[in-house]
Amino acid sequence: MGYILEILGLNNLSYTEFLWISFGTIGQLIFFSRWIIQWLSSEKSKKSTIPIAFWWCSLLGGIITLIYAHHIGSFPFMLAQAIGIIVYSRNLLLINRRQNEKNS
Repeated sequence: MGYILEILGLNNLSYTEFLWISFGTIGQLIFFSRWIIQWLSSEKSKKSTIPIAFWWCSLLGGIITLIYAHHIGSFPFMLAQAIGIIVYSRNLLLINRRQNEKNS
């Protein structure tokens, strides 16, 4: 494990710093997974689609990444994530409204 951390440049981190790096990385992985979900959904339906799971991964990954950006004190990173979270939330709200209208 120490060798891997050394290769990644993470071997000199404190335990707390390592946890924060892990948290931020998990957020980025969740955020990235949305593209895989979108790609697989489009392949399955044979047309370009954006499934609801794409928006949920965007929102969850964005929130985690926003928390990490706040921790490291990166205003541009926080701003980008905050704006994205508004967009993802709005899309989920619109999808929910449309589903409720269909069920009425």
